[in-house]
Amino acid sequence: MSKGLHLTEEDEQGQSVAELKHTTGVSLESLLEGVELRSRAPLRPMTILHVTQDSRKVQPGALFVAIPGVAMDGAQFANDAVAHGAIAVISESAAPAAWPGDIPWVQVAEARKALAISAANFFGRPADALKLVGVTGTNGKTTTTSLINSILRASGAKTGLFGTISYHTPTGEYPAPNTTPESADLQQFFAEIRDAGGTYATMEASSHALALDRLWGCHFAVAVFTNLTRDHIDFHKNFENYFAAKRRLFEGTGASAPDVAVINTDDEWGKKLVGLGKKTFTYGLTNGADLKAKKFALSFSGLNFTAQTPAGAIQVESPLVGRINVYNILAAIGAAIGLGIPNHAIEMGIRNLHAVSGRFQRVDLGQPFLVVVDYAHTDDALQNLIRTARELITKGRIITVFGCGGSRDRTKRPIMGETSGRLSDLTILTSDNPRQEDPLKIISDVVVGIQKSTGKYLIEPDRAKAISLAIEEAQPGDIVLLAGKGHEDYQIFADRTIHFDDREEARRALKERGYSAEQKMESGK
Repeated sequence: MSKGLHLTEEDEQGQSVAELKHTTGVSLESLLEGVELRSRAPLRPMTILHVTQDSRKVQPGALFVAIPGVAMDGAQFANDAVAHGAIAVISESAAPAAWPGDIPWVQVAEARKALAISAANFFGRPADALKLVGVTGTNGKTTTTSLINSILRASGAKTGLFGTISYHTPTGEYPAPNTTPESADLQQFFAEIRDAGGTYATMEASSHALALDRLWGCHFAVAVFTNLTRDHIDFHKNFENYFAAKRRLFEGTGASAPDVAVINTDDEWGKKLVGLGKKTFTYGLTNGADLKAKKFALSFSGLNFTAQTPAGAIQVESPLVGRINVYNILAAIGAAIGLGIPNHAIEMGIRNLHAVSGRFQRVDLGQPFLVVVDYAHTDDALQNLIRTARELITKGRIITVFGCGGSRDRTKRPIMGETSGRLSDLTILTSDNPRQEDPLKIISDVVVGIQKSTGKYLIEPDRAKAISLAIEEAQPGDIVLLAGKGHEDYQIFADRTIHFDDREEARRALKERGYSAEQKMESGK
């Protein structure tokens, strides 16, 4: 990302995670194949050794792609890029009057698309050697992609997996600054998978990535739609734009439409996508879907049911819990069938995925009540989380701890408050990445909704204290839900980012109450 550009919610934990290098280099002319040009001076022959959109990461022999942002245009940093070794620049704007004549300035119609295309060309279009699977929707992307990847690995394939938690290739694991990698990074990862003999790449396709053309030019073998509920309205401005971004995955992202579209038609927005892929599989729990679950039972031990599919009956045995994971499993089965994976590998892959970090993840030190950490940070996800907990207990209370992110969509705050107040027995309102906002002001927005529900609530802006308070309140048979952060291990304030992990804080609070790992072992005998 160019210095000074506006950061989206996904970008703030880091920048580029890969360094786009090439041992022998690629000609500038080759990199521009397929890029829509506005104008350019005659290009002298030159070899590009590095492609980047971040002026701080420029190395000698680099092509610098100047990305326009909300706050600033990356073209403002072109001189910095040249000073660090860039030998050519791509930009949507025209070259400055005083631009040196020996540095090619290539004006393009859309810089983000140019970045995606030039990066793909740089690595020899590695995606052409892979089958890509993209999963989009508001909730369920991480679990669904994890299931699909587990199935592919059970079939014997080498794979890549990209999402909110981390990025994986056959040769390494990388931190995930964005849910979907920036296009330049993504192409390098594709090349890494290809060069290691891999054949599949599964990724979460976020609305940010789709709107910002990170996936431009990528053809998907399978595209999956999970659901659509309110989120990221601060970025997309309205719900229609949010849906339009998701829809782009099924329209082809500059390539042809997906070979197979797998659509949740229990979701009204999903019904609008049916028919966009070359072939469509629908899934859901209502009649009429191509993939359905027959007689599933919900318990803390997991899920067991028969999936009725176009490839015949598939027996599901999964350690994952809750109705929402029935949907995620059906989506993964649909994707696997679309890829031609045999049923026995599908069944094995589902069994093999024991948990997904920060998704209904239990913290257990032998206490007589349950503590669950989950990433739920939208009203729909919070509702699904609490209802999942309610379906799994016969008695006891549900105590929910959550907050809303600062400097983000304020409209969902009262909705989340009303949801928790209506469905929980006790809500403890706290902080969740307050950023530049006053945590108490964020909480007051949530209180507006929770008061409409008449639900019981407490306020504790210090998240660690809120978690301790919930665990102190818990009685045998209760469930404590720690919602919003899931796998995240940080807390963002206006002046600093600190290490913070709900799971660690829950263990600390349980130990302070006298529970221990040893006690858990004794209780398990």
